[in-house]
Amino acid sequence: MLTWGTLLAVLASALLAQAAPPLTTQRGISILTPTQVARFKPYSFYAGAAYCKPSKTKIWKCGPDCDFNSRFKPVASGGDGALVQYWYVGYDPALKTVIVAYQVTTATIRQLGHVLHLSLGQFFGFRHSKGDIPFLTNAILRLDELDKSLFPEISSAMKIHDGFGEAQERHSVLAAVKTAFNEYSTKKVTLVGHSLGGAIALISSVYLKLYLPVGTIVNTVTYSMPRVGNQEFADYVDANLNLTRINNKRDPIPITPGRLFGFRHPKGERYIQSSGSWVVCPGQDDARKQCIRGSVSNIFISNIRDHNGMLYKRIYQSQPDQEIGPFDGVRIDC
Repeated sequence: MLTWGTLLAVLASALLAQAAPPLTTQRGISILTPTQVARFKPYSFYAGAAYCKPSKTKIWKCGPDCDFNSRFKPVASGGDGALVQYWYVGYDPALKTVIVAYQVTTATIRQLGHVLHLSLGQFFGFRHSKGDIPFLTNAILRLDELDKSLFPEISSAMKIHDGFGEAQERHSVLAAVKTAFNEYSTKKVTLVGHSLGGAIALISSVYLKLYLPVGTIVNTVTYSMPRVGNQEFADYVDANLNLTRINNKRDPIPITPGRLFGFRHPKGERYIQSSGSWVVCPGQDDARKQCIRGSVSNIFISNIRDHNGMLYKRIYQSQPDQEIGPFDGVRIDC
């Protein structure tokens, strides 16, 4: 029997595989130099460390991810790796910033599968009912207002993915960030995350901006992040935060949930082309061929292995792991 999981694996890894088009100079699009690319490597390892158990990140002994940023000063760690993503907070004296990092859990990987499931249904015109698939799948593409008790100053026109918002609400990193600010006399915080961990990092960036002292610099670096909210949310992020979202080759996750459902990406894309070149794509959800939305127009020409080698192996054990990580040689995993 052909299951959706099997179909998704086949489609994502084999159907209509094609390389990204060669780079041609266009207004606002530029190639990053090797030096500029290398500046993201500390954040790539920080995102990888978020996959490690809190017992390891609390003492900052988690193998290569911790070793690369060996001067990091941990402040707090938490999460159970199931319902609540692993997370940690600490201070990097070299970058002079507090670091907040989020993991993507098995539960959120299932959400990722539901999003792709519905994307396939959208493409074929399938209709689903509550009897066909779990209710979570029916609700997974819903845009909801942010919780007014947590985001009191945010316009009701701003909406985010319901499941991502609920995941962010399970975390409380504000106290740890304030502790780090006081201990290390800084007003700069950088949030990182891979996949749906990146989505939580972005929502948390909006949250922290409301509660930290005026003048706080909030930076966000995400990897393979799906779309998080609507147009108003994207506009707010552009106006109030410093976001860099890194996408790799034919990864299907950054093009989901679909724009048909009202989702939009903010600015800040850095796109890794099939050639390995890192390209600056300045627009919101930039549709030009040098950027992921234009290069990977639908999931049938995507490749889930570009999401992150280890994640692909974890979902589909029959497939080989990638030897070299996709993000300047870094594979985001513990």
